[in-house]
Amino acid sequence: MTDVNFSHLPASKPRAEPHSAGPPLYDLIELLFFAYRDFVADPDHALEIYGFGRAHHRVLHFVDRNPDLTVAELLDILKITKQSLARVLKELIDQGFILQREGREDRRQRLLATTSKGKQLAAELARTQSERIANALAEAGVGSHDLAERFLFAMVNPEERAAVARLIRGNATMGEDR
Repeated sequence: MTDVNFSHLPASKPRAEPHSAGPPLYDLIELLFFAYRDFVADPDHALEIYGFGRAHHRVLHFVDRNPDLTVAELLDILKITKQSLARVLKELIDQGFILQREGREDRRQRLLATTSKGKQLAAELARTQSERIANALAEAGVGSHDLAERFLFAMVNPEERAAVARLIRGNATMGEDR
């Protein structure tokens, strides 16, 4: 596994013991459910116009953030089957949001990129979600961005963290001034 460097994040406090005994953490479980519900609500409404859903949003997001992403890479990111992706991808291509072309070296490869129409929709969806996140971080107070980043990264399965960190680092400004 590749070493992942999150030295830009504030030093962690000593780790608490893993939660193995005691009652379930219902408060946090339910807050995650409600936060996710509201986090996806604005994009859901914007996508209804096109007859799209959350699967379309996820595909559009990762293709937009990773131009020339291969179908295989997208399947790995989303952890879905080819069959699950096929309908969603076809609709996004047919409606002019995503382009699909052959690979340069390997013509069997299918490379995906957003069209200008796709970039515009992806930006609109990201803007609404960014506003919700920014408002929540402002309400949570100083240092909340770094704490939220560390918490969410810790929620990722340990064996997936290096890949997730590479993907995010390649697209985002992790650790830069916000």
